[in-house]
Amino acid sequence: MRVGAFVLGAQFPGQGQGEALERAVSTAEAAEEAGLADVWLAEHHFVSYGVCPSAVTLAALLLGRTRHIGVGTAVSVLPNAHPVTLGEQTALLHLLSQGRFTLGVGRGGPWVDLEVFGGGLKAFEEGFPEALDLLLRWLREPRVGADGERYRFREVQVVPRPDAAGPDAGFAADGPARGADGGPGAGPGVVVACTSPGTVRLAAERLLPMLLGMHCGDEDKADMTRLWRRTALEAGHPPEVVEAAAGRHVSAGVVQVGDSFEEARRLLTKTMPGWLREGLGQHVTVDGRPRPMRDPNGYTELLCELHPVGTPRLCAERLAATAERTGIERFALLVEGTGDRDATLRNVHRLAGEVLPLLG
Repeated sequence: MRVGAFVLGAQFPGQGQGEALERAVSTAEAAEEAGLADVWLAEHHFVSYGVCPSAVTLAALLLGRTRHIGVGTAVSVLPNAHPVTLGEQTALLHLLSQGRFTLGVGRGGPWVDLEVFGGGLKAFEEGFPEALDLLLRWLREPRVGADGERYRFREVQVVPRPDAAGPDAGFAADGPARGADGGPGAGPGVVVACTSPGTVRLAAERLLPMLLGMHCGDEDKADMTRLWRRTALEAGHPPEVVEAAAGRHVSAGVVQVGDSFEEARRLLTKTMPGWLREGLGQHVTVDGRPRPMRDPNGYTELLCELHPVGTPRLCAERLAATAERTGIERFALLVEGTGDRDATLRNVHRLAGEVLPLLG
């Protein structure tokens, strides 16, 4: 089982944006110190739900400050970025970190971001497959051109090539370190955020592992993994290759380790609803469509029931149960639900020191 921290850079009510970003960096550094496998970084625009507008930029900072931990984006919003730009950044981070970087991409939402960055609603509703395929070609081929509906350009050379580093490249200060996917001589790992049958099929046809959200329960995630596997096999991928790729799915969740379930739940229900209400309430749709919003209190209670919240033993049991029911053994767990820096760092160390040993 591979367990990592999920960091949004959440700005809780009464906090400054710099405070949220400092906590995000400290959390990632604590995750490596404690021995977690990965740290996953979210990207949001124009909302305090998460104040990191470039997960790739924050990943670069953290890869420079760490030596062993895998760093991934969860996710980089593809409709807001040119696929070649994101591909170049991914190749650079993959090479310089000796394979510790994993790129997570997603469609995002129908937000005003699409207007600001110029993609428009069509990039969200129809353009994701074209953008994803161009990104994948950039990460896999030596020369790339495009003649699609949105992207058209003459063939150019891919520089740097993601597979350019040899075993003696010597980028890492204390020797090669491998992250969640890939490594020296291999391409960077790519995961796709999947929230619907359509995106599940899209990922499966390309044999890309999924990142499944924290709003989903185990049964929903099990259904999505079954659909992914069935679609991948129907697309003609060999069964053994399908199973290997399925082993890289990632399940997002929330973790809060306490001396009792009541204590851990109380910590989250005291702070998370205010953050959710304020942060999610700032989303503006690009076309004025109605924007339904979850009840913050009810959503917090749901997250406490679905995910590892409680004593170390209860947290371990919930992680093991999710792995058994879904087949997913990689986790990105939101650790900053209290909004407090010191409490977040304690949560990270308790997760690594008290929960993970119970999982063997």
